Amino acid sequence: MLQVIPLSAELQKIANEELGEVPQRISEDLMVLKDWIALQPYLKARTDDQFLIQFLRGCKYSLEKAKNKIDKFYALKSKCPELFSVTNVDECSIRRFHNLGSVISLPIPLNDCGPRIYICRCTFDPRDFYVGDGLRYVTALNEIAMMSDPYTCICGTLYIMDFANSTTAHLMVLTPNIVRNLIQFFEKTIPVRIKAICIINLTPYAHKFCNMMLQYAPEKLKNRIHLCGTDLTELEEYLPRKYLPVEYGGENGSLDQLCKDYNKVWDEYREYFKENAQYGTDERLRVGKKIELDGDLGINGSFRKLDVD
Repeated sequence: MLQVIPLSAELQKIANEELGEVPQRISEDLMVLKDWIALQPYLKARTDDQFLIQFLRGCKYSLEKAKNKIDKFYALKSKCPELFSVTNVDECSIRRFHNLGSVISLPIPLNDCGPRIYICRCTFDPRDFYVGDGLRYVTALNEIAMMSDPYTCICGTLYIMDFANSTTAHLMVLTPNIVRNLIQFFEKTIPVRIKAICIINLTPYAHKFCNMMLQYAPEKLKNRIHLCGTDLTELEEYLPRKYLPVEYGGENGSLDQLCKDYNKVWDEYREYFKENAQYGTDERLRVGKKIELDGDLGINGSFRKLDVD
């Protein structure tokens, strides 16, 4: 029996129309992926139905694209586990970063049946964390969403990035190379669609900085990035205020409480992430053309802890 989270009629309609999902064919498509994984001597991957169906959905049911994305998903985790792989949700850097409330998922999706909304804030001191800490955290959040959240799986994500507390040190971490790496990482390995990124509370300096960084984004993503000022009414062009948290004048939960409550989710997924330690790629066993991750993603030497005065 198919082991995937059942969809509401509304979500199923979106999956059919936007992703090309054919419910009667899901079991057959999943079996194709499972058979392919079993034949790859270098690849050890999860074969949970819920995990694999998200690669199909994220690739609009192109089996070849799904295979390629699964391959790069695990190859990158194996090559750079310190940047892209979480196997212990109780490690200090994960819980400490979480408890600062820098990235929080809101309970009600956009328009009640749309993209999952995330609030991202500069609540951390860039002297205490390096880029990899935040990247591993966000990667793990995405993986939990893939396994548990139908709205993320079908409708994608909408990020609100609040620069209100950003400092020069925060901005200096986002070098052009790192921005390019982050974009390519999410584009090439994470099977979740980013529907919009709304950047708010930009100072004139930060606004210029973001405009400069936008040149490294592909055109498709660039069209989904919206730079707003300090007036939240500009944000309402993209989502009604009621979908913001109460701290922003909305009705979509309290950030402090949501942050505290999500520790229970990390606890629930403790064993899941422990299991992730056994999955990955052994590039010595790969037959044929090697995946050149440094060339594809430009990650070699890019993520370093920065000392910023």
